[in-house]
Amino acid sequence: MPPHKAAVTNPLIFTSSPISPPPPPPPPLLYDGGKFNSGCDCPVIKDAFLTKCGHSFCYMCIVTHLNNKSDCPCCSNYVTTTHIYPNFLLNKLLTKTTASQISKTATPFEQLHQALKQGCEVSVKELDSLLSLLSEKKRKMEQEEAETNLQILHDFLNCLRKQKLQELNEIQTDLQYIKEDISVVERRRVELYRARDRYFTNLRIRGDDAAPKMWPSLMEKRSSGITTSGPSALGQPRMGSSASQSIKAEAKTSLTGQAMQRKDSHGAPDLQHVNQSGLAVTRKRRVHAQFHDLQECYLQKRRHSARQSNAQDEKNVKSQSREGYHGGLDDFQSVLSTFTRYSRLRVVAEIRHRDLFHSANIVSSIEFDRDDELFATAGVSRCIKVFEFSSVVNEPAEVQCPVVEMSTLSKLSCLSWNKYTKSHIASSDYDGVVTVWDVNTRQSIMEYEEHEKRAWSVDFSRTEPSMLVSGSDDCKVKVWCTNQEASVLNIDMKANICSVKYNPGSSYHLAVGSADHHIHYYDLRNISQPLHIFSGHRKAVSYVKFLSNNELASASTDSTLRLWDVKENVPLRTFRGHTNEKNFVGLTVNSEYIACGSESNEVFVYHKAISRPAAWHRFGSDTEEADEDVGSYFISAVCWKSDSPTMVSANSQGTIKVLVLAA
Repeated sequence: MPPHKAAVTNPLIFTSSPISPPPPPPPPLLYDGGKFNSGCDCPVIKDAFLTKCGHSFCYMCIVTHLNNKSDCPCCSNYVTTTHIYPNFLLNKLLTKTTASQISKTATPFEQLHQALKQGCEVSVKELDSLLSLLSEKKRKMEQEEAETNLQILHDFLNCLRKQKLQELNEIQTDLQYIKEDISVVERRRVELYRARDRYFTNLRIRGDDAAPKMWPSLMEKRSSGITTSGPSALGQPRMGSSASQSIKAEAKTSLTGQAMQRKDSHGAPDLQHVNQSGLAVTRKRRVHAQFHDLQECYLQKRRHSARQSNAQDEKNVKSQSREGYHGGLDDFQSVLSTFTRYSRLRVVAEIRHRDLFHSANIVSSIEFDRDDELFATAGVSRCIKVFEFSSVVNEPAEVQCPVVEMSTLSKLSCLSWNKYTKSHIASSDYDGVVTVWDVNTRQSIMEYEEHEKRAWSVDFSRTEPSMLVSGSDDCKVKVWCTNQEASVLNIDMKANICSVKYNPGSSYHLAVGSADHHIHYYDLRNISQPLHIFSGHRKAVSYVKFLSNNELASASTDSTLRLWDVKENVPLRTFRGHTNEKNFVGLTVNSEYIACGSESNEVFVYHKAISRPAAWHRFGSDTEEADEDVGSYFISAVCWKSDSPTMVSANSQGTIKVLVLAA
């Protein structure tokens, strides 16, 4: 149907009605990149139909539209389903255009497949030639694919061979270390046994001169029951029963030593099976239980010692610390000795104080004073209690009372004793106030109120006793001086501060544990950026403590402890075994051991060289009270007594225990 034309009006004929303007012409049917612009929104027109106003649409598109509205989508003229007709010319054009597009974008294989499918006339000779060409192409592609696969396999095997050779070289080197160390240890053991045998031989020779003369008098004394302080008839001094037992024991030990020497000379049992005492067996069991960690520790120390020796020939002499021991072996023997020495925590004393005025009894912090004579506790009960350690250990639990009590206005989060002035102790509280107290006068010396939110941590410098540092939920670290009323330094950070700690060997270096999962290590002489940021924890870092000038331990609510080298800026070890997901459970360190609490109401002790716990102790509940919420209790504070195996710990119930490492 041709496009609709407007009626022509004779300009010489006057009419009373106004002349209507002609309707706009229909838009032309344009072809643009494979798409016909005909007013249809479909990307490709299928089954084109033409309206009486001259517009083309997909049949389904125009029918759907006309069912809802009786007008043309393009010009809004009145149109119904009876006013649309098939557009045969456009459908033919679309078919050709589609074929042309396919031929342009199709691969040669698709074009060939389409041609054959459409019945293209091909002779048998042409097909044979085509099949031969395809067969040759297939063979070439299969060969190339096989060569590629072999090349990949060859590269993999070479890489694997290189890796295994490296592992073999490491194993051979480790075996050489082990062989050398076994020889050193065997020589040392032989020397010890020979020295012991020489001692007992000399002791037996000296005892043989006196024993024949002493034993008759002893027998006479035992038979007669007479005790005198004067000389016997034989001119020898009389001896008590303990001396007699001592002589018999020495004689027995001497015989045992001779038997060992005979066994050694005949090469019978191995030296490592000579001493099978219960303690030795128990310590060996601990070695086998933690064999993997001990193996890694030994190899790490031995390799490190070897690298140092190779880097500087002078250290070949220095690395042999005693009796031919290499430095690495000597270090590992120290680890092995300290790790296997203890297997449990034994309760020495217990304090069960209940605050009558506060239902909450969580102890947030425990700290020993400079001389380890006093320890202080603080927590949500708003009171600092100072105990005399010797009294707590030696006196009955019923009479154990603090020697000093100092009340505060807010809940306390942390304590820190001044290591120079014995009577000074600092506290931080939930109101953000940092206070320095004098234990002797029970009065506060200084109060700092600059923090805007809860202060979690405070610490006195060991090298500059007038300086202390605090960290708060206001994302600020503040450095204070007891001689000034305002902070002397501020560090603004982006996350809450959970813990701050001075390096024990420097008044300038500071570790900050943050809620951003990192430990920030600062030099206070330049606070524009930290010296290093230690990353590894997956949750907030709740505590940081220094084992030495170079070793830093951290605790996090990701249930791990981590050990870092702040000098080399590297992680050393990760400790797992306790549970800590939401609470502050305490952290304490000494030169060899790291201890922390757990949300299972247990105290865990780790050796710094072994990633698994060395000992643990569970706090019990009050059996009389039969508390139903015993599962909600957790360890809230721990503190070593310097480098001794003794610690003080407390839980959220308010129970304080003195624990000591035991075999």
